[in-house]
Amino acid sequence: MSFDRSASSDGGTRARVLWARFIDEPAYPASAGDRRTFRLVGLELPLRATTALVVATLVLLFDFTRTAIPREVQDIGRAAEALRYQALERTILFGLVPALVVVLAFRDRLTGYGLGVGDWRWGAGLAVAGCAVMTPIVVALGSDPLFSAYYGISGAPVDYLLVTHLLDLIPAEFLFRGFLMFTLIRAIGPVGVVVALLPFVFAHLGKPEIELFSTLAGGTVFGWLNWRTRSIWWSALGHVYILTLVVAVAGAAR
Repeated sequence: MSFDRSASSDGGTRARVLWARFIDEPAYPASAGDRRTFRLVGLELPLRATTALVVATLVLLFDFTRTAIPREVQDIGRAAEALRYQALERTILFGLVPALVVVLAFRDRLTGYGLGVGDWRWGAGLAVAGCAVMTPIVVALGSDPLFSAYYGISGAPVDYLLVTHLLDLIPAEFLFRGFLMFTLIRAIGPVGVVVALLPFVFAHLGKPEIELFSTLAGGTVFGWLNWRTRSIWWSALGHVYILTLVVAVAGAAR
């Protein structure tokens, strides 16, 4: 039996080229605005990165305290109608507020914070592949009694869930892995992906334990995808798909 070394070599070369394209490192050069600093009782701090951290912390606290949600809505807990109201609140807190900071305070373009389509070929392809891999896992988890007890109460028709999750998760992706992460990357480099992961994980406190710990991996994957593609859209749409699927399965299993 003969062995075609040239074919093997060509295959190895193609694999290396594909891998190099897969991990292609985009450049995020800091502008003059990104490099601007201010002093606070002796601390010299990057202005934009510090602002992004403070704004993200404040809107998360405001959301956590549910200050803007009427008592009658809070009284129905995690029912689908309450989550729709919460999603509308987050559209403002997680989407509009940081967008206004970018435009009015940073005087910058929103496309620099993940709202452009970015490298859409890789983004769409990786999002579809990731959703395909996650589908059987999410279906299994959604059928688990712990998940069905937590998410089942939020069950609703799929079209209703989709609208709620689009209103909720696209602004959330922009807050964590658009506004915050891209601001940090230009100030402190790729470690900004890890720093932006922390508030995302803490925002899941109170959810089923498996999901809480899985956000360390899931948030890292989403952050890498946004860093690689310069866009939040592919992680956001994948996040919407996964959450909609788990709630639909949990609602059916309840």
